[in-house]
Amino acid sequence: MKSVLPVLAVAALAPFAIAGCVVVDSQGHVVREEKRFTVTGRPELKLSTFDGAIEIRTGDSKTVVVEIEKRGSTPEALEELKIESHQDGNRIDVEVKRPRKESVLIGLGRFSATAKLIVTMPRDGNVNARSGDGSIRIEQVRGVIDLHTGDGSVRASDISGQVTIGTGDGSVTVDNVEGDLDVNTGDGSVSVAGKLGAVKLHTSDGSITFRAESGTQMKADWSIDTGDGGVALYLPSDFAAELDARTGDGTIRSEFKLDAGNGESGRRSLRGALGAGGKILRIRTGDGSIRLKAS
Repeated sequence: MKSVLPVLAVAALAPFAIAGCVVVDSQGHVVREEKRFTVTGRPELKLSTFDGAIEIRTGDSKTVVVEIEKRGSTPEALEELKIESHQDGNRIDVEVKRPRKESVLIGLGRFSATAKLIVTMPRDGNVNARSGDGSIRIEQVRGVIDLHTGDGSVRASDISGQVTIGTGDGSVTVDNVEGDLDVNTGDGSVSVAGKLGAVKLHTSDGSITFRAESGTQMKADWSIDTGDGGVALYLPSDFAAELDARTGDGTIRSEFKLDAGNGESGRRSLRGALGAGGKILRIRTGDGSIRLKAS
């Protein structure tokens, strides 16, 4: 519930209202401001915040809108947040700089302000998004997509192109993706569904679930591995690959008929041709089961 501010407190916040609206609630002071950029073609976005979530969605116009939601314990903390933006043709850079100092509240310790970026862009465009600490979410974008957060989950849906996702600590969920995908998380589960040509999925600690849609064809070798967790792959019945699966401590089960040939079939390792064979499907888990199921 928002608190009611005395008249003097409102006057003290007046300088911040110039850049946007000011709200004071149970979570502290919030300032919102907006930046608009007109593009004539495919935008190239570079987004960065030292601490805060990033949300990217699409609109119908040739305008890129970046809403910055700054949140802090005091007005002084918000004032320390500096935002740099620049446009060169269709290339747009927006960066939230780390404050030079932190706020100190007696009895509660030190607090840094944070800044969330909410972006609306055309459907076709390239995105490079970085957060030092915060979740990232993207929907309905087609292009070269590169997302990274030092600490936080990443969720993507209805995207296509060349996609790279990394998080130091957090889960990754990708739905309805088409193109090439490279995922790396230091600690967290990975869940992917779509039609992909190149796949690289890695987590140091967590399960991996991958659902390949009908019509999926490997255009390069795939690598799917976890240091600690189970792996479940749902593949079309006519899927073709050279399977190379191994678990350090677990079992492997497959619903597919495997042409072992000179391959290997055992409780913890399975090698051979799926269908007509082809590119290498490499699966590894240090501790967990591997399941291959027909979708």
